[in-house]
Amino acid sequence: MTTIGELPEDVLVELLSLLPARELLRTCRLVCSQWRYVVDLTTLWKRKCQRDGFYRQSLDRSVSDWRTFYILCHMKRNLIKNPCAEENFQHWTLDKNEGDKWKIENLPGAHGNVMPDATVHKYFVTSYGPCFKSQLITLKKEGYWNQLMDEIRPEITVKDWYAARFDCGCRYELTVRLLSEDYIVLEEFHPEPVVIEQWSDAKWREISHTFQNYPEGVRYIWFQHGGQDTQFWAGWYGIRVTNSSITIGPQTAL
Repeated sequence: MTTIGELPEDVLVELLSLLPARELLRTCRLVCSQWRYVVDLTTLWKRKCQRDGFYRQSLDRSVSDWRTFYILCHMKRNLIKNPCAEENFQHWTLDKNEGDKWKIENLPGAHGNVMPDATVHKYFVTSYGPCFKSQLITLKKEGYWNQLMDEIRPEITVKDWYAARFDCGCRYELTVRLLSEDYIVLEEFHPEPVVIEQWSDAKWREISHTFQNYPEGVRYIWFQHGGQDTQFWAGWYGIRVTNSSITIGPQTAL
């Protein structure tokens, strides 16, 4: 009778690749020297990537550490909470709330358009005074430990969607900062404000930026967006925003 310790390496790789990464690293790797060797094999983590749909043949030359690649792909998700106004203003800090203040409306809204993403049903809308809201993401709380951020420096991708009403001009702004433990700005994305004139096509547009090769010490990500209408009309004629996202990890992972 063959024991598990006598199984061929390829069979053991296949069996262990079925287990969660946490169990492999915290339990299986400590069983014996053979299991530690197998858990550390590139082939095991590449197999896990194949199982979970993260593997692309084109990645073979660009991925140097398949274990870290798998872990980052597995963790990848939107770190912005309540991005589509489904929970009112929960998780957002209203930094500026002037004019008739922030409001939430249902898509497509008056003189508006539907989103390309049919799963999005609501948006935040600004008024005639400056309206800005933000979120501060603590990376360690989201599972991204300090050594990972300092040594691997995984890609940080920011996306946001904005639109105007057809009948009113407005202004849109976005600022994203990578912050240190002491909240020092290590890197910033702050493009020129977008000014949309009256009688625009009112289409939803995406803005996107990926932070790469940023300095060591990133512990927080601060995201702020907003704006106002440019014609100072009472009500909610300003920029509309929704479906914001911040993701960490390889671009190939969903």
